[in-house]
Amino acid sequence: MSESQAGKEPKKSVVVLYNQVEDDWYEKLRTVDPASLKFTPEYPIQVATAKEEYEDIARALRRAGYRARAVNLENDLRKLERVLKRSKPDVIFNGVEYFHDDAGLEAAVAGMFDLYRIPYTGSGPFALALCQDKVLTKRVLEDHKVPTPRFKVLYEPVLPKRLGLRYPLIVKPAFEDASTGLDEHSVIREPELLTPRLNHVLNEYGAVLIEEFIEGRELHVSVWGNEETEVLPPVEFDFSRLPPDYPPIISYKAKWDPLAEVYHQIHTICPAPLTKSLWKKVEEVAMRAYWATECRDYVRLDIRVKGNKPYVLEVNPNPDLTEGVSFMDSAEQAGYTFEESLAYLVELAAARRPPPPEPERKPEPESESVEEPPPQN
Repeated sequence: MSESQAGKEPKKSVVVLYNQVEDDWYEKLRTVDPASLKFTPEYPIQVATAKEEYEDIARALRRAGYRARAVNLENDLRKLERVLKRSKPDVIFNGVEYFHDDAGLEAAVAGMFDLYRIPYTGSGPFALALCQDKVLTKRVLEDHKVPTPRFKVLYEPVLPKRLGLRYPLIVKPAFEDASTGLDEHSVIREPELLTPRLNHVLNEYGAVLIEEFIEGRELHVSVWGNEETEVLPPVEFDFSRLPPDYPPIISYKAKWDPLAEVYHQIHTICPAPLTKSLWKKVEEVAMRAYWATECRDYVRLDIRVKGNKPYVLEVNPNPDLTEGVSFMDSAEQAGYTFEESLAYLVELAAARRPPPPEPERKPEPESESVEEPPPQN
């Protein structure tokens, strides 16, 4: 929101809503001495907690001219009701990723916002539920001619006689996100290692997604906008400093664990150095995936490039908005500040605000009919 806009209209009220219940593990890292590690960390091991990240968003929105506050639901439906009913904001900045430790309820919480007719940032319940299901998402992508690695889904520890996939393979939980279940053993290059890995993932997470592993470059490609959309400069992951026996993937530890050496061995480049022809293909594939999954406002796509062909691995609605990381790194490279990016997302949501109901008009009283006297002869 510009200063001129802020002077002409009341500031919009924004609630930055998230749900954090258990102790934040990153809080415990404050007591860890980096010198106690068996390696020299390249990045800080003191990472912002969820509370700090959402408070940062609220402060940035206040700097951008909004009346913003962060609210932690803490699995409390009464808190949710107070936000939706008693202190109804103009816009909800939706950071809720799960409820009662169930990521499947992310879509249900967004449905509550819809029921109370409060606009909120990010995708609606359909896209949130769809993208939680990796298998269904891949089928939707295939139907829309979006390249994605060939795959099989298994619910039992029995491999078909003909798997129909080419090695190497990658084995993932079918209904998890944020790299959950991915580690240094996830990429399978020899058939005899597939069954043990399959059994491990089935026991830990349930259904298993087996994909052909795309050996090539890995990108995070962010898209935002609705009527007018923009593909932001892509982020590329540099795996060159990983040990030779560690697969070039973003495992759970590489993504989330500052105490793991692999966390410090993967680096990013933004914007990724792509040729014009490859960038055009990546941009087109990203846009098709964005619309095929009915996402809105903003999304991050995980894309692998082999040769000159991009493959969409996953579609991530409502991605992480930590300043300087992935989505926000791309936005910054495109020329947007942290405050401008957050304000843009708020305004995209505010544009969906339903118009106020028209006041009921009282029916006009019917005029009494007066009989005309009969004509005089």
